[in-house]
Amino acid sequence: MKRAIITSALPYANGEIHLGHVASTYLPADITTRFLKMSGTEAYYICASDDYGTPILIQAEKEKKTPEEYVKVWNERDYSDFTAFGIDFDFFYRTSSPENVAFVQYVFNKLLENGHVYEQEIIQFYCSVDRKFLPDRYVIGRCPYCKAEDQYSDLCEKCGRIPQEIEEPKCAICKNPPVKEKTKHYFFKLTNFVSDLSRWLEADSHLQKDVKKYVQNWIRDGLVDWDITRDIPWGIPIPLSDAKGKVFYGWFDNHLAYISSTLKFLEGKGLDGKEFWNTAEIYHFIGKDIVYHHYLFLPAMRMGLGGEFKLPDYIPTRGHLMLQNKKISKSRNWYIGLREFLQWYPADYLRFYLTMITPFSQDDLNFDWDEFAGRINSELIGNVGNFVNRALGFTQKSDGGIVPAPDSFDSEDLEAQNKIRNLEGELTPFMVENHLDRALKKILEFSAYFNQYFQKKEPWKAETGKNNCIFISVNAVRSIAISLYPFLPESSQKIWSQLNLEGQISQNEWDAISKMAVVPGHKLGEICPLFKKVEISDIQAHKTKLGL
Repeated sequence: MKRAIITSALPYANGEIHLGHVASTYLPADITTRFLKMSGTEAYYICASDDYGTPILIQAEKEKKTPEEYVKVWNERDYSDFTAFGIDFDFFYRTSSPENVAFVQYVFNKLLENGHVYEQEIIQFYCSVDRKFLPDRYVIGRCPYCKAEDQYSDLCEKCGRIPQEIEEPKCAICKNPPVKEKTKHYFFKLTNFVSDLSRWLEADSHLQKDVKKYVQNWIRDGLVDWDITRDIPWGIPIPLSDAKGKVFYGWFDNHLAYISSTLKFLEGKGLDGKEFWNTAEIYHFIGKDIVYHHYLFLPAMRMGLGGEFKLPDYIPTRGHLMLQNKKISKSRNWYIGLREFLQWYPADYLRFYLTMITPFSQDDLNFDWDEFAGRINSELIGNVGNFVNRALGFTQKSDGGIVPAPDSFDSEDLEAQNKIRNLEGELTPFMVENHLDRALKKILEFSAYFNQYFQKKEPWKAETGKNNCIFISVNAVRSIAISLYPFLPESSQKIWSQLNLEGQISQNEWDAISKMAVVPGHKLGEICPLFKKVEISDIQAHKTKLGL
């Protein structure tokens, strides 16, 4: 049996999940995991909250909580929101777990032993009032480019540029000017891996060509060694006697939780976690903003371990979601929280829309309220919902819900039957290649075809051919239910229940899509509309709330 481990970029435990988070990483990963499981792969979707970093420490201090208390709240909140959206993690853990702490320290010691880590003195801001070194987010000042006040020293949120040096720096805690002091940090020798990274990028055919191209350009332009130390109290301690008070930079430890969380989960199932990891296909779903980390830092660190843990086979990378053609920004309150959205509409509405508008590329995408309403009403309800309801509803009305035995097929019936038999073969390449939007559009084409078939056959008018139309249409509904499951798990289960078929839809194998498995004499369940129309008045209210 094939094996797979699927991960997504870890959600930062410092605020609610919004639509931008789920579009590029969690939803495509969930769809892919469901597909792989239905295809007979032993696949597990592993994730964790990213618990360390300066922003978390700052916010915990503001809320008068310990960092441990603060991240625990967001770990539980994020998992709850993901679950409500139908994201079905096999295991959701945390980077602050004892297992990840131990694993990160093990990796560091191994890299140090192998000659890939060194110590170097640097100059850093120090607050004499608070008596602490100040990482980037603890230093605010004026942007040297656009002159915006109260910007972080590592990012101006007004102009989007990274200041070489912030003007008139102040401590973010006490607002007093900091001084510059010497401190010692540890650096990972990324430059040791230039040749190995180049060979890996060249050899791995599964990696996206457009992403590989500019990562290769970065390598040609020259890599620099990576500061993996922070002088703050919240983080994984560096396991050296002369590194007291120093912790690892969050990007050193967080992606290692992909491995440590997987080992924890698999060993809890009685499996050899390392052996499973190294014999599985590894997927890391990410957004385009963290390509550098996943194509350079992450593989270089694994290389530095001497091949102990295999590199990813796939790093599906997608663009950012904009909202009404503007960049999503929590600080400017220009976003839609996932929990809030799910109070307005079913999870499958959002899963449908986001999949339809999210290509497998780095191109940015746009959430538009009017387009959302239009696609749900015309494509999900007007196409899929309409066909399922008319096919099953007519069977209930004309034959008491009993699927009739077909007669001899005419040419139109044979063509329709072939559409069912070919569907799995048409969908699978798109699913394997992660073109999930194209796969969903193919299902819509299939449903639209059967809407036309049903309309053309007019089973309500003529007795001749009626049984064939019902028999084939009910089987087409079954095909739609199975093929839609990775995308719309709740709705597909509703279709399955209306078909009155046994078990859960998830128990079906992917190739069952193209089987004519609803036999004559089968009795349908209770038939009712699958979806409810999105009202334009409600859409206008949401737009008004955003100030549109």
